Amino acid sequence: MNAPITLRSTKFIIEQDGNPCADCSSDQKLAFKFSYAFQPIVDIQKREIFAHEALVRGINGESALSVLENITEANRYRFDQACRVKAIKLAAALKMSILLSLNFMPNAIYRPEVCIRTTIESARSFGFPLERIMFETVEGECISDGKWLAEVFREYQRFGFLTAIDDFGSGFAGLNLLADFQPDIIKIDMGLIRDIDKRKTSQVIVRGVTRICEELGIRIIAEGIETLDEFQFLKDLGISLMQGYLFSKPLFEAVGRVELLQYPA
Repeated sequence: MNAPITLRSTKFIIEQDGNPCADCSSDQKLAFKFSYAFQPIVDIQKREIFAHEALVRGINGESALSVLENITEANRYRFDQACRVKAIKLAAALKMSILLSLNFMPNAIYRPEVCIRTTIESARSFGFPLERIMFETVEGECISDGKWLAEVFREYQRFGFLTAIDDFGSGFAGLNLLADFQPDIIKIDMGLIRDIDKRKTSQVIVRGVTRICEELGIRIIAEGIETLDEFQFLKDLGISLMQGYLFSKPLFEAVGRVELLQYPA
């Protein structure tokens, strides 16, 4: 039921017209430090890890909230750029050999064709292949302008990156956004996944989204899976990419290995 993902040509062109956004050339440092945990996204059919999502943490593994509470309008852009550098650097150091899913903050992007420069330069500097990078929207980020987000995504696709809409079915990522932009992947919001085996309304919605994505050639990741019953319902529905505590918790400054994942029988 899920369409295969084919990486586009990775011909990356940096446009330089002499007018970068104001913060692109800023060397001002953030006043706080952070690190990352990586959570596997599992392909249950192939029984392998499809990707690792980079999840921000404090430098000693503290919660994402302990970091995000430091974000202001004044430092949002610098934080977004620093996140990309840190996640790519860690992924390279850990010798990650599959996709790295990077969350980005749409409201921090001024000019995507210029702002993407940091990502490309970091990947080249740390020796991480550009074709292994996927961009997804930050969980819970309020999208004030859906058409702007669609434009940012289109620019990322133009550079050859895979794209994913996170929290699909929540307040900020729904059918209107999908009508403006068709990503490679959508991640169904965990609010729809929770107890889906018992909730008829969630079942109907997820079935409908699955049919839409099938027709549009978009793959689905079901996130936040915690129980065997949730897993079995989604498996029966034909969803093969899954993420959640049932398989693995986020691993602080480490990546999961296939042989250590908890696969349901």
